[in-house]
Amino acid sequence: MLKILKYSFFDLMRSRWSYVYFAFYLLLGIVLLFLNNDLSKAVITLMNVIIVLVPLIGTIFGVMYYYNSKEFTELLLAQPLKRSSIFLGQYLGVALSLSMSLILGLGIPFVFYGLLKSNAIWDFSLLLITGTFLTLIFTALAFNIALSNENKIKGFGYAILLWLFLAIIYDGIFLMTLILFEDYPLDKLSLIGTMLNPIDLSRTLILLKLDISALLGYTGAVFKQFFGTSFGLIISFIMLTVWVILPVLRIVFKSKKKDF
Repeated sequence: MLKILKYSFFDLMRSRWSYVYFAFYLLLGIVLLFLNNDLSKAVITLMNVIIVLVPLIGTIFGVMYYYNSKEFTELLLAQPLKRSSIFLGQYLGVALSLSMSLILGLGIPFVFYGLLKSNAIWDFSLLLITGTFLTLIFTALAFNIALSNENKIKGFGYAILLWLFLAIIYDGIFLMTLILFEDYPLDKLSLIGTMLNPIDLSRTLILLKLDISALLGYTGAVFKQFFGTSFGLIISFIMLTVWVILPVLRIVFKSKKKDF
């Protein structure tokens, strides 16, 4: 698996899209620091971009890499290698290369601006950690979609639909539910609903860490009471880890059962 991971990682590192992805975040970090002239404000602005963009890029790259390397994958399947090793190696290669582009692209301008001497280092670190989690989650989901659909158009369509649902539609349904049942105690429902969506969970964690949960009103007070504690933070990271593990386990299961 390590050899396949290494090959996939360096293959993507040589790809121009990885350089474009890295350059985009590098330029974004420089522009935000130039416009805001303040690390804390730049982190807040960056949150809105990362929460939406990272899942989208992870989803598209995951599906695109699977379909583009299909012939090479079939060649590997003819060798005495475990199927799980092949697909996990490819998945980790894609996810780690995207995570590295994210961390280096944003980390370089912020470090040169004096992040290490600023109090915003912890907020920025949480931003990168949640961004890495989202990359791992959505790349795994993308591989699941690609494994389940031989047709490229269907695979890309389902991948975009998944991102659209979790990034936008889910919030709309969740908000409508809270409005319709506002006369009932919805504290626990709000917490559960947030943890069932990795994008919402990541956004809530960052908002609370930046101490701007007051913008969320009563819901923000409920979230702060739970997610703002050490126990809530641990539960949140456990849930993000579960969101990574479950799709990865399905990749292993699906790859063993799939007829190539």
